[in-house]
Amino acid sequence: MRTLDYAAADLVETYAMERPSLRVNFVASADGAATLDGRSGGLGNANDQHVLGLLRQLADVLVVGAGTLRAEGYGPLVLGADAIAHRRAHGLPDHPRLAVVSARLYELGPEHPSFAAAPVRPLVITVGAAPADRRRALSGVADVLLCGDEELDAAALPGLLAGRGLPGVLCEGGPALFGALVAADVVDELCLTLSPWLAGAGASRIVTGPPAAPRAMELRHVLTDDELLFLRYVRRRS
Repeated sequence: MRTLDYAAADLVETYAMERPSLRVNFVASADGAATLDGRSGGLGNANDQHVLGLLRQLADVLVVGAGTLRAEGYGPLVLGADAIAHRRAHGLPDHPRLAVVSARLYELGPEHPSFAAAPVRPLVITVGAAPADRRRALSGVADVLLCGDEELDAAALPGLLAGRGLPGVLCEGGPALFGALVAADVVDELCLTLSPWLAGAGASRIVTGPPAAPRAMELRHVLTDDELLFLRYVRRRS
């Protein structure tokens, strides 16, 4: 186990992202809860936020469910000067794109700051059954993509994004979206921050949805700041 030093020059290499790949990032309590008082933010600290920012810096696209976008108070996906400089040095655009997943587009309007103040045009990923008027309204501020007929086709999501030049996918949930990706067997990596809280019964896990077959993962690294554990798991290859 290694101490987390976010000033260390090799921390970017520690979290280096392969392409194509789909990486999921979550924080959870010691007893497996995804939130405290309905939000994930209370489980982390400044170091967790730094790692979250680093993962965004390395990605081509950040995928998030519409419910998580609202509950966690997402704003525009804007990186700092150091992150932009790193991306430019590695041939990446200044900012990753934001992709919001919603099957019905309810309570997701073009006035949301993630759309209205975005530094690069976001994506909205929905399904054919989504209301046409909602799709038209959002098309003014985002590229609206279809991925499934009635429900999200999670298995097709990585290919859909890669086809738009976005092979390095970072997903920040929520639990239902993570569950769909696990069931579709498209998760290549999980970055999990473990928080020293006992949230008790009632809070959801980081993955929800119908049962899915277990997938074996390999532990790539363990970091700590003497409060949190930063775990990185990668897909076990035969």
